[in-house]
Amino acid sequence: MSAHPIQRRFPGRYASLAEIGEFVRGEARRAGFSEFNIYTIEMAVDEACSNIIEHAYQREDKGEILLTVSADEKGLTVVMEDYGQPFDPRTVPPPDPNAPLEEQREHGWGLYIIQQWMDEVHFEFTPTGNRLTLVKYRHAPAREASKKP
Repeated sequence: MSAHPIQRRFPGRYASLAEIGEFVRGEARRAGFSEFNIYTIEMAVDEACSNIIEHAYQREDKGEILLTVSADEKGLTVVMEDYGQPFDPRTVPPPDPNAPLEEQREHGWGLYIIQQWMDEVHFEFTPTGNRLTLVKYRHAPAREASKKP
C-alpha cells in the first residue's frame, strides 16, 4: 500500500467510463478493499464522471477528466478534476428516498448515491474548473442517524 498518488487523464466522453472504472477498481483492489467496497467506489466515481461530462462540459469531447488515486492506512482517496462549468452541489436539492415514485425528481440521485456510498465528499472550485474529492475509509466510522437514508 502506497500513499504515492497515481494520476491519469481521460477524455471527457462516456466511452471513457469503462477505462476509468478499470483504473479505479484496480487501485481499490491493490489497496485491499472488499469487493463490495470496490463496487461502491467504482460506482461513485462512474456517477461523478458522468456528471462531469453531462453538466461541467455539457457534452462529450469538451475536455478531460484528471483522476488522482492514493491509498494509505486511512483508506482510498480519489480526486477528479475537470475544466468545465463550475458546479455547486448546494444548488441540487436532495431527493427524498421515501417519497412515492411518481413524486420523485429526475435529477439529484447521482449526488445522493455518491454521498451515501463514500465516507467523505468534498467539492472545490479552482481557477480552472472543479475538483471533487471522494474518500472511502478502510474502517468506516458509524454514521449519524440523520445521514441514513
